[in-house]
Amino acid sequence: MKNILVIAGTSHRESVNLALASYTASQIEGAEITTLDLNNFEMPIYSQDREEASGIPEEAGKFLAAIQGSDGIILALAEHNGSYTAAFKNVLDWTSRMEQKLWSEKPMLLMATSPGGRGGANVLAAAGGYLPHLGAQVKATFSLPSFYDNFDAESGVKDAESLSKFQEALQVFKSVLS
Repeated sequence: MKNILVIAGTSHRESVNLALASYTASQIEGAEITTLDLNNFEMPIYSQDREEASGIPEEAGKFLAAIQGSDGIILALAEHNGSYTAAFKNVLDWTSRMEQKLWSEKPMLLMATSPGGRGGANVLAAAGGYLPHLGAQVKATFSLPSFYDNFDAESGVKDAESLSKFQEALQVFKSVLS
């Protein structure tokens, strides 16, 4: 049984990215799914002074351990002003102080969605270029525009063109888990 780690790069409790990532994980038969809520990893804003004074927060170690214990990662990123959320970036900043390659070379399906027509395209492009430097093995990407028009919690992606791209990305990710 494969352990799939689901992370929505946001602290929003009703995250559309969490809905998309969770649905995606449910499409992997026989997988054990672990979902990380960034609200459980709140830490002070990273600074070298804080690290020298107080060390690395325990939450960073727990985040890293969850990654290391997984077989694959489904990461769906919310976009704030064209980039990562502050909550997600802060978790990366602290965790990378423990292990620069914090994603541990695990296969990743990188996703984004938003209510708007670009579907988090900016954050997806930024993450696709940056996360491999932190040890992510991005195997496939998927962006879903206009979340509320194109997604249903039970049936998944509704738009035919997006559904085809979703299925292709999911199949690539599943194939590297085998």
